[in-house]
Amino acid sequence: MKRRDLLAAAVAAGVAGTALSSAADPSPDRSASTQSLAVPPLRLCLNTSTLRGQKLTVPEQIRIAAQAGYDAIEPWLGDLQKYVEDGGQTSDLRKQLEDSGLTVESAIGFARWIVDDPEQRAAGLETARRDMGLLAEIGGKRIAAPPVGAHGPNDDRPDLPTIARRYRALLEVGAAEGVVPQLELWGFSPTLSRLGELAYVAVEAGHRDACVLPDFYHIYKGGSDFAGLLMIEASRMHVFHINDYPADPPRETISDKDRVYPGDGVCPLRESITQLIQHGFAGVFSLELFNPQYWQQDALEVAKTGLEKMRAVLPAP
Repeated sequence: MKRRDLLAAAVAAGVAGTALSSAADPSPDRSASTQSLAVPPLRLCLNTSTLRGQKLTVPEQIRIAAQAGYDAIEPWLGDLQKYVEDGGQTSDLRKQLEDSGLTVESAIGFARWIVDDPEQRAAGLETARRDMGLLAEIGGKRIAAPPVGAHGPNDDRPDLPTIARRYRALLEVGAAEGVVPQLELWGFSPTLSRLGELAYVAVEAGHRDACVLPDFYHIYKGGSDFAGLLMIEASRMHVFHINDYPADPPRETISDKDRVYPGDGVCPLRESITQLIQHGFAGVFSLELFNPQYWQQDALEVAKTGLEKMRAVLPAP
């Protein structure tokens, strides 16, 4: 068969396929917003920063999260370390978590893995190793990896290829400890404040475990568009920090303390979450707030309210 005959046959087959498709679906150009959305079984998590002002012990944090109805908890390494220093046993925490039906999907640590100074960076990787080991003892799966040491106005400013190599080194530590470090977005930082930077570093790290930890507030603070989330492979977003923010103060001066419950601010949460799910996201939403007004309230009521507010902005199953 001549080349032009092959092309003609291909075109005919394509037209026939289009006709069959149109017959089966009279409205093939329906927008995504009008299509039925198959919502995966999303899990909801409590980042314990939300109750930081109540100064709870880790067992109390676990109890509150379970009573409120969360699926998981995201503790801070400083709290875990204090628990152990005060004589607590990680085996007791692990049993409490298992009895409560909670998993530890992530945790917050501040190892200085990104800094330029070789000795400080080596010490940072050792801190990360100890943090991961402690986290693994209670069944933790992942840990945040924010740009600590490259986030202040006078801190180091490594370029993105350098950060990618350093993130790979951190991933190798995680692989040895059985805990995955998640590259965390910090919108106020001069480094890793935008989704594009996060995606670049995760890709160029060239490691099978590379993943990112986005945050609705930090996406806004850093100036990225939420549509950029669709350029990141959904399976590489295991945990997503959920929160909201008011219109005032403006983006330039807004800070962590201004975060509010999901749905109480101006963040396009429902639209963004729907797009994430259509994109394939099936991870965990973790409520991360630092609002001093909430810290003055009853911890259980804050946890319950946060869970209700999260559920309200998720698509109906």
